[in-house]
Amino acid sequence: MTTLVDTPVRPHPTGPFARPRTRRADRRRWQDGPTPASLADLAALTREVAAEVETGRHGVEVDPVHRWARRLHADDHLDVWLISWTTDQGAELHDHGGSIGALTVVRGALTEWRWTAGSDDDGTCPAEELHARGPGLRRRVLDPGHSVSFGLGHVHDVTNRAVETAVSVHAYSPPLSAMSYYGVEAGVLRRTRSELVAPGQSPE
Repeated sequence: MTTLVDTPVRPHPTGPFARPRTRRADRRRWQDGPTPASLADLAALTREVAAEVETGRHGVEVDPVHRWARRLHADDHLDVWLISWTTDQGAELHDHGGSIGALTVVRGALTEWRWTAGSDDDGTCPAEELHARGPGLRRRVLDPGHSVSFGLGHVHDVTNRAVETAVSVHAYSPPLSAMSYYGVEAGVLRRTRSELVAPGQSPE
């Protein structure tokens, strides 16, 4: 369960939310998903907002019982979330429905286990992820300043395994509207359920 604080959406956004959704203003790029924003755009946006969090522009709260989240921005194409994670708080193995996304860690560290088909991306996996070959879950630790993006079909869980509270910024395009959850049985990824995400509902 997540403690949710929804920030009112400004009619005329400023700062990183006001810039074009793509770095190439002459083209609407749709190759990363059903949105004009690209994975690179979303990663850059989360880095910019993370820098604002560092300067104190966006307040962070900590809930020792439930993961805390605040929506910083929402429009028809994008939503942006600020999330804090105390020790052992996490999100179970899930996808992001029809949305692509990105996150940047502001402080602390998050551990991600992501599902991969195996050999096709073994060459791009850091050493810590290559404890096994073939299909399966790969582990990576996301330290402060670390950004990752996730395209359609990306399945992962994210947890704070450290003592220090972690803070991260997440962006999704289009805004999350559905998520599916998974288990792994005998090395096989199996969907266990799917849920609709209401507008303004925090990513679980």
